[in-house]
Amino acid sequence: MPWDPDIYNKFKEKRYEPFYDMISHIDAKPDMHVLDLGCGTGELTKIIADRFQATRVTGIDTSAEMLAKAPQQENIIFAQRSVEEQLQLPDQWDIIVANASLQWVNDHSDLFPKIITKLSPEGQLAVQMPSQKENLLNQILYELVHEAPYYEVLKGSIRRSPMLSLDDYTALMFSNGAKEAIVYQKVYPIIAQSVETLYEFISGSALVPYMEKLQGPLQSAFTKAFKARIAAHFTSAPMVYAFKRVIIVARF
Repeated sequence: MPWDPDIYNKFKEKRYEPFYDMISHIDAKPDMHVLDLGCGTGELTKIIADRFQATRVTGIDTSAEMLAKAPQQENIIFAQRSVEEQLQLPDQWDIIVANASLQWVNDHSDLFPKIITKLSPEGQLAVQMPSQKENLLNQILYELVHEAPYYEVLKGSIRRSPMLSLDDYTALMFSNGAKEAIVYQKVYPIIAQSVETLYEFISGSALVPYMEKLQGPLQSAFTKAFKARIAAHFTSAPMVYAFKRVIIVARF
């Protein structure tokens, strides 16, 4: 089950809200070189390029399926590579953006300083991530993958969220040279009329790596069990899912 742009984009308006909040804190300057870590379909990469009139924008992602949807534009380059691979390159950037991508990369205490070293003087870092440890659907998923019979198949693939506290991210910014930083958590509520809607929301993101490993009847049983857990928590419509995200924007 590779990343499916169509499933992911079913909730794109909800996914765009924190993106716009994040980039609202970026200071535009002439002739900027911008790096988008985990660009997905590149639709938001284009918005960045157009909004900030950037000279050069590079979007990277590991998903060929997502990148196949990327728009063509003279000042945008897309490449299939991981965040870790990108950080091995010598390039420096005026802005590095990571929209809902760094939650997939381990060890944030080590990762964020590495990213910051890739900023030019006066460079800006803008990051938005789901608060995985606090979001109920993520908690349900983490509980279920540890249970039999799924754990035997998934135990080598289970990821504990690398997310740190707001205090930790704030300290990381300033201990690595930030001149100013904005760090906050915001709720982006999803109002659903059915369990299916909430299931579809997470099936386009956090559920993907696990569904890749489960096959046939086991995958069907996992889906049924997950939906039952959701229904046990959300017992009547409308179902209000308080989806929390962390936004970090800093200037160095």
